[in-house]
Amino acid sequence: MPQRTNPPLTALAPITLCVLFLVCASVTNAQDGREAMLARAAEAELDTDYVAPPGDPLWHHTAGFAKTLCSAVFVTGLDPDFAAENVGFFSSPYEHRRHVTNIEVDTDQRQVHLTLPDGVVRTAKFNGDHGCVTLPIDEDDVYFEPVDIATTLSDPANQPWPMGDLLPTSPLPAGVDGAKVAEAVAAAFDPEEGMTAAFVVTHKGRIIGERYGDGITMHTPLESWSMGKSLTATLMGVLIEQGVYDLFQRAPVPEWQTPGDSRQEIRIADILRMSSGLRFRGVADPDLDPALGYPDHLYVYTGTVNSFEWAATRPQQWPPNTIGRYRNSDPVLINYLVRLGVEGRGDEYLSFPQRELFDRIGIRGMVLETDPYGNYLLQGYELAPARDWARLGNLYLQDGVWDGQRILPEGYAEFVSTLAPAWEADGRPIYGGFFWLNGTGSFPVPRGAYYMSGAGGQTTLIIPSHDLVVVRQGHYRGSRAGGRALRNALALLMEAIPESR
Repeated sequence: MPQRTNPPLTALAPITLCVLFLVCASVTNAQDGREAMLARAAEAELDTDYVAPPGDPLWHHTAGFAKTLCSAVFVTGLDPDFAAENVGFFSSPYEHRRHVTNIEVDTDQRQVHLTLPDGVVRTAKFNGDHGCVTLPIDEDDVYFEPVDIATTLSDPANQPWPMGDLLPTSPLPAGVDGAKVAEAVAAAFDPEEGMTAAFVVTHKGRIIGERYGDGITMHTPLESWSMGKSLTATLMGVLIEQGVYDLFQRAPVPEWQTPGDSRQEIRIADILRMSSGLRFRGVADPDLDPALGYPDHLYVYTGTVNSFEWAATRPQQWPPNTIGRYRNSDPVLINYLVRLGVEGRGDEYLSFPQRELFDRIGIRGMVLETDPYGNYLLQGYELAPARDWARLGNLYLQDGVWDGQRILPEGYAEFVSTLAPAWEADGRPIYGGFFWLNGTGSFPVPRGAYYMSGAGGQTTLIIPSHDLVVVRQGHYRGSRAGGRALRNALALLMEAIPESR
């Protein structure tokens, strides 16, 4: 056998130089784009002051840890030790968990108590149908009366999907490669360190692929994080369809109604497009300065304050619909408007999502969590089974119509999946109306796809061209490898499912 020889370095030099040039050019373009984005923001900025959230950041991080651990144990049903090492790093970064000197998981009272070196104890308690909530320091209960959130739906075991659990036994539709779909499902769980917990694929509303990790079932509520922002958009869409609000009306936030308040110019659509312009530090801000203190983006999770009031009292940083920034001020404000709209017509707020949305599309397993004042924190504090996210995704795939009944306004799915003007102005084709867009091809599917996205790799992807909805949920620690696994699975699904639109 002839001996293999390597080419001379001189032969590799042009290729190496070309690769280096392309990498350098890409980095340079990205840097130029960032500088242009910051310059545009600086030019539009208003002369208002920033006031950082009060309190010790470690107390806030530990409040997030307490809530995360409480939800993982008492809602999802995970082992406490496993949860402490693998779940929910977003509002409780793993590197800060080492400061906790004592972890007490009280299974009788269904509470979690975390002690810090300075003696401060952060407590989260299971609060019935509202999941878990972190309590203010030295408090032992919430400031509102929980309600029982009962579904009107009957036993899902006796109903066909999507209103129940029963799946059809008939062959897959013509053109669908079942073997390739099975290969895609397997790819979503490979490698093991991706910690994928649930993977569901629907085609034209029918489940054609599904698998769960160890200890997880079709009914297990899993951490979902910012997929809740898309749920928030949906609740607002329900109220718009019911005539409570108009998409392009000025947002009737009570704190903005003083004469001369510039925030009165902010429309509901601007808030949904993450372009309200409020001065509210987000962890994804391109100019985030850690020296300015604990970010507002996290504080509305962990501050144990009235989150609606905190967001509504932030000053204006830019004119609305001018600068797009991924900040929790906006979903918190839409949830505030949802509460105002529901209670303003005399209805009960906490049961509204189940009554007016979930019961209508077969969702039984979503657990929505609140701050201590009974405000839903659906910017990311919700847990749900993968099948329930698939149901929500299919509501959008069907343009807001379910079983012949319109739930969302006509064209609302197009609105949330259309590039927001303020984001387009920065050359970032990635955000619509509380939904992310595949405008840069971050997923190996058509650019017209859009998706719900949550920290830790939680994804509900809607691919209209193929009539597909794909849900992937996983334990937070595995997000990097889990993301690669999802992209591999999606590439296989594109081979398995023909384009249908």
